[in-house]
Amino acid sequence: MVDLAAIVAEIAEEMRAETRRGTVASYIPPLACVAVDKFGLAVVMADGAIHAAGDAEEAFSIQSISKVFALTLALGAVGDQLWARVGREPSGSAFNSIVQLETEHGIPRNPFINAGAIVVCDVLLGRLQPREAIGQMLRFVRELAGDEHITIDETVAQAEQDTGFRNNALANYMRAFGNLNGDVDLVLGTYFHFCALAMSCRQLALAGRFLMDGGRVDGHRIISDKRARRINALMMSCGHYDNSGDFAYRIGLPGKSGVGGGILAVAPGIASIAVWSPGLNAEGNSELGQRALERLVQYTGWSVFEPRVG
Repeated sequence: MVDLAAIVAEIAEEMRAETRRGTVASYIPPLACVAVDKFGLAVVMADGAIHAAGDAEEAFSIQSISKVFALTLALGAVGDQLWARVGREPSGSAFNSIVQLETEHGIPRNPFINAGAIVVCDVLLGRLQPREAIGQMLRFVRELAGDEHITIDETVAQAEQDTGFRNNALANYMRAFGNLNGDVDLVLGTYFHFCALAMSCRQLALAGRFLMDGGRVDGHRIISDKRARRINALMMSCGHYDNSGDFAYRIGLPGKSGVGGGILAVAPGIASIAVWSPGLNAEGNSELGQRALERLVQYTGWSVFEPRVG
């Protein structure tokens, strides 16, 4: 029998001793101020048991992890019509790259790069005003996590608005190709607020349960099991930008990272996992977060590529 509480505590202790921690994101000023020595890990099991260690109760900016929840809402709004405007292939490029939009006529490769997530926000604003879309997102993650204390950090949202020149370029470029319908400032304002969601590892792991349990939370249907599988597939192939292949190779779980240093990972049918360490590797993913997940999979055998008995 695996002693998961001991494993989680041991991993947190290992990560605390690490000296190679990566570099915090400096281009968003509030993120540049976060201490690089932070580390949190939370694992929520299918039976509801929660194992947490380190700074797992401290809220951080989830950034691009919010793209998972935004995609879920957009698919709920328009279904597979979404895929006429956003692809489902790995990008092989940085999360904020503009290069492929030129050759692919303004259609982003997938919904987890910045350009794709901006189109997802545009889709949501086809039916809602920005304030309504932001409120819908906040209610959704609170419902998923069962926690009304989750908030949006307005300081982070404003900082992204002030420094988001590349995202402005992406949005206007897609507008030029006819793949952005709404007002660019309103779409980006919504996108920045989504990225500014502040959650702890515990809250994030709880919010990810619906992807672990075939679209359900505590027996209540959130999305279909088919849609949950497909979102997990996209997380596996596209969730870590041009580091996605290496993440699948080393860890073997669907996951989504954010430049705030968080990673949401899913062991289907087993556990929802959130890890946070703000130092990033060269591709913009948490250095210690990836290492901790690799250790967790080594201890537990949770990789989706691990042979199952029975």
